[in-house]
Amino acid sequence: MNDHPTRETPDGTTIAAPPGLPSGDFVLTLTCPDQPGIVHAVSGFLVERGGNIVESQQFDDQITDRFFMRIDFQINGGSTAEALRTEFAEVAERYDMTFELWGARAPYKTLIMVSKQLHCLNDLLFRYSTGSLQIEIPAVVSNHRDAEKLCDVYGLPFHHLPVTPDTKAVAEKALLDLIDEHDVHLVVLARYMQVLSDDVCRRLPGKVINIHHSFLPSFKGAKPYHQAYDRGVKLVGATAHYVTADLDEGPIIEQDTIRVDHGYHQDQLVAAGRDVEAQVLSRAVRWHSESRVLLNGHRTVVFR
Repeated sequence: MNDHPTRETPDGTTIAAPPGLPSGDFVLTLTCPDQPGIVHAVSGFLVERGGNIVESQQFDDQITDRFFMRIDFQINGGSTAEALRTEFAEVAERYDMTFELWGARAPYKTLIMVSKQLHCLNDLLFRYSTGSLQIEIPAVVSNHRDAEKLCDVYGLPFHHLPVTPDTKAVAEKALLDLIDEHDVHLVVLARYMQVLSDDVCRRLPGKVINIHHSFLPSFKGAKPYHQAYDRGVKLVGATAHYVTADLDEGPIIEQDTIRVDHGYHQDQLVAAGRDVEAQVLSRAVRWHSESRVLLNGHRTVVFR
């Protein structure tokens, strides 16, 4: 067996993990109709192979009658994700499971998109550089050049893809080519201020995470934080969600708020908003890359 774990994704791509990580560590995630015997069948499968469960989480959605489970387990002796996946298929068929199984510590290949506001990108790159995010970044894409110097600091390839109404189709074709070229498994919109076309959204279901501000009442358009200041908001928040063809209505992964008051002027409100956006997005990326987010229709199950 390879000394380093690999992640084999549903589309058949294999990602190698960095050195120094345990080779027999795997993650199994599954969803199926709720019924007796699921946990027994899964644990029995692992026991038969000498598996040791490191972490186990489960959720029974009584409204949809669906069962969700994530198990991090270790098996010594040269087991591979491919072999385990093949062997587990019989259990999955018996319980009508949709499942994924891979090396637990292999990094997600993550392409980041950004426009002119760099706070979320800066936060992600710092966390990536310290090893706190289980990702590999083959490219950063922007419709402006503002992020180019920051990418140079981290030694990351920067791709400038300008977008106008006349060039949008060409830019998206170049984007999809980059995704295919680098076998990208996650796209993060770190304050990318262009709407992805329905075609791109359909090509990447459950693989694109976006971040946006959350206000009550909602403020849309230019300078939302300035609008919020004018209305005297008391809470500033952010939402990270999967991108779908319905603008800003995809399944929510994470949300958070911070309290503000009359003492905040406009610039302080903007700074507070940027902080919460960066934190919410980094948590969403971390949970996704650790396979802790399972889709449940228009909602998510997040095993934090």
